[in-house]
Amino acid sequence: MSLNAPQIIEALAGLVGPGAVIGDPARMGAFLNEPRKRFHQGAVAVVQPDSVEEVQAVARWANDNGVKLIPQGGNTGLVGAQVPLYGSEVIVSLTRLNRVRSVNADAGNMTVEAGLTLEEAHRAAEAEGAMLPLWIASQGSARIGGVLSSNAGGIQVLAYGNARELCLGVEAVLADGRLYRGLNALKKDNTGYDLKDLLVGAEGTLGIITAATLKLFPLPEAHETAFISLASPTQALELFYRLRQRAGSQLTAFELMPRFGIDLQLKHGMIARDPSAGPSPWYALAEISVPRGGAHGVLQAGLEAALADGTITDAVVAESLDDRNLMWATREQMSDVQSREGASIKHDVSVPIAAVPQLIAEGSAAVERLVPGIRPCPFGHLGDGNIHFNLSQPVGVDGKAFMAGAEPVHEAIYEIVTRLGGSISAEHGIGQLKTGLLKSHKDPVALEMMRAIKQALDPNGTLNPGKVLG
Repeated sequence: MSLNAPQIIEALAGLVGPGAVIGDPARMGAFLNEPRKRFHQGAVAVVQPDSVEEVQAVARWANDNGVKLIPQGGNTGLVGAQVPLYGSEVIVSLTRLNRVRSVNADAGNMTVEAGLTLEEAHRAAEAEGAMLPLWIASQGSARIGGVLSSNAGGIQVLAYGNARELCLGVEAVLADGRLYRGLNALKKDNTGYDLKDLLVGAEGTLGIITAATLKLFPLPEAHETAFISLASPTQALELFYRLRQRAGSQLTAFELMPRFGIDLQLKHGMIARDPSAGPSPWYALAEISVPRGGAHGVLQAGLEAALADGTITDAVVAESLDDRNLMWATREQMSDVQSREGASIKHDVSVPIAAVPQLIAEGSAAVERLVPGIRPCPFGHLGDGNIHFNLSQPVGVDGKAFMAGAEPVHEAIYEIVTRLGGSISAEHGIGQLKTGLLKSHKDPVALEMMRAIKQALDPNGTLNPGKVLG
């Protein structure tokens, strides 16, 4: 017999206390209103456990009573994994599990709870003279559990890897309330399946991450940052290869941007001045992190050589923290500024690094044939092949009409990505937005394996129903 909303709210209040349950729809806005405003389903309730034991109690009760749960961190996800699909779910907000359990800078690890924001984790590491090298635009509100569940990438994947590679172990509550005690600081553990890697990137469909042990690194002594003018993505790729040969793992970021995105930010007042040396079709933002006692001037020398042989046309090297901050703000606002310009069709895709110029050239030509006047704004992490292939509406075209014709545009971009051996979701995940795409593009055997894992760990479908696998 299914429970109604008042019965569910009453039962949850008995598990975690009435003050930790929100049943009034008018108070749920912060938990339902996701960044892109694409999903508008309500929830039965929001429950905010204060301890791992309370998370276990909620999961055990929900699994026994046929109530579906949605784990949620900072509600910053872009594919709807963290918000309801049906309206009959209960959101389990991990925001109150926000403790730093330990930091060991010498050993290179920290253990934190899932509700700690990424920015708070940065500060905790830096207070001990260490660095957690995972940087994303939403780090002030994104929380560790969500960052891991979505396997977030960010701007330093090139040198340090994504969230999965920065995670040594996790603690997680399973669908039936059992606790997986996988927290450890081991860099080597060859004792069978890596269960941590099942939970990281699972978008809350296999377990509720409650804590994690993360890798830390020494703080750099300095950063060398430059905003570089280029004729094309092909030249950007050539520059990337050269800088990587010179700097190795010290090249911690290499971002690609079109002039269009900078012009929009100047138009809408999002940056006070142009960070570049002047108009150019394309730009790269490159950064080298100088370790303690390391050599300085590596980036400058590389740029001088590239300028001499014509690989680049100009460059501005940051001479102050303000310069560096402006350069990074320009990169980080590249997506947000498009919403000020009107409607935009967005893609988070990846291809082999060598194929990035081909993706941009073929993709731009394909969408122009479909929608004359469309304004491509492909940008992102050239150093790891992850491009945000965004497309702004033509000038003077109605935004709703533009978005109504998005499907052929999506198909064109995903066809090219697939043909080039890429992925239809690079760092944002699948959630509820891309379940159909996953079914049509994922290897059938891989899908069967994923469904088998879901069935084994969550046979009743308690956790995040309808997400990822549909």
